[in-house]
Amino acid sequence: MRTLLIPAAAAAVLATSSLVFAASQTTGTIKHVDTHKMTLTLADGSTYMLKQGFKDPGLKSGEKVVVSWDMSGKNKVAEKVTAAK
Repeated sequence: MRTLLIPAAAAAVLATSSLVFAASQTTGTIKHVDTHKMTLTLADGSTYMLKQGFKDPGLKSGEKVVVSWDMSGKNKVAEKVTAAK
């Protein structure tokens, strides 16, 4: 019994840890950046919360970007925002 328990526990830990690091990516055009409310809104209406300490690399309305984000409760939190190529 013990020989089955250890591999099963290891598999469960590996399966859940990969979910923690899974970030989604969205490509879109910036509609609005609000540095006071710490939000980024894309032209499709999706809104992302910017992390505390976010350094604005000069994001402008109309610029195409790739947003790497994770869910935090009901909010999408932008982990990284880069210019799309």
